[in-house]
Amino acid sequence: MTGNQYGFDTLAIHAGQEPEPRTGAVVPPIYQTSTYAQDAVGSPRLGYEYSRSGNPTRDALQECLAAIEGGRRGLAFASGLAAEDTLLRTVCRPGDHVVIPDDAYGGTYRLFAKVAENWGLDWTAVSLGDLDAVRAAFRPGHTRLIWAETPTNPLLGIADVAALGALAHEYDALLAVDNTFASPYLQQPLGLGADVVVHSTTKYLGGHSDVVGGALVTADEDLGEQLAFHQNAMGAINGPFDAWLTLRGIKTLGVRMDRHCDNAERIVAYLQTHKAVASVLYPGLESHPGHETAAKQMRRFGGMVSFRAAGGPEQAIAICNRTKLFVLAESLGGVESLIEHPGQMTHLSAAGSPLEVPADLVRLSVGIETVDDLLADLEQALG
Repeated sequence: MTGNQYGFDTLAIHAGQEPEPRTGAVVPPIYQTSTYAQDAVGSPRLGYEYSRSGNPTRDALQECLAAIEGGRRGLAFASGLAAEDTLLRTVCRPGDHVVIPDDAYGGTYRLFAKVAENWGLDWTAVSLGDLDAVRAAFRPGHTRLIWAETPTNPLLGIADVAALGALAHEYDALLAVDNTFASPYLQQPLGLGADVVVHSTTKYLGGHSDVVGGALVTADEDLGEQLAFHQNAMGAINGPFDAWLTLRGIKTLGVRMDRHCDNAERIVAYLQTHKAVASVLYPGLESHPGHETAAKQMRRFGGMVSFRAAGGPEQAIAICNRTKLFVLAESLGGVESLIEHPGQMTHLSAAGSPLEVPADLVRLSVGIETVDDLLADLEQALG
């Protein structure tokens, strides 16, 4: 099934998920097995021999991921960082160089600075919204990859996917886009010129805060084959039940994202008027420096909202501690609303680095609850 044939919500519900042929079950079974009986030596049935190498439930998820991102190959992993690590070690070698955002997710920064750097991979953090700065950071013959997030976590910066793709390809490099914040429903980077899309499927794709996972989707079949080899060789696959939970979440991704966006827009409008809020970071605002680009490449602007507390870091922490419906927790993208202080939570690993986030920053993952209840909770928390 492809996007040329069917709409997004149809793909989300049906791609890779035909009724099971033996019983007619309309939901793909959970193939909770480690190994498979073979018909003869060297003749595995339908190609299945060991679940690290292939599992029908994971295959269903991978086919669905490729379909909803408009890609050629989808691969599912144990976590978003497992997917990132597999991508880096597939396309890069010791001595290579990567350009990353200067406001990247803290876990991504930690992977580059504390793990990949020890392996011999160099990196430079720049504002990906500044194409001149990106070009200046390139090391011809060594830069293999631009690593983009759009929107970024947690400052909600926007990168022009088409422009970055053209720049990367000019230097025979690749463009990888972390599409976790937008989800495939709001943005499809492969169609804009990216080579590979990265997801923490824990977030909007799973959507219910009950499963951890990651994904890669490629525009090119050959790159997909290389990644699939490393997926099997490195072994960071997700289990069949995790794959099944993620598939279940994807079925409602479109309708959930519409509500996430509706609620976020109401909350942004409220925060803009509150005296306890110094500034609001949301790409849907016309004042946002990336608004025009976001409007060009996104269907809507998402459910993630960040703001800076007028009273500084102490007030930011106090706001996080006072909410009742907004749960104080890391992660994002679930049906329930979450609040966090990035500087001391998700981005603590970036403290003291060029990627350190402002100490007065609060990040909201706006859920799908009744929005008036969420507004009332923020009212009492902002005080």
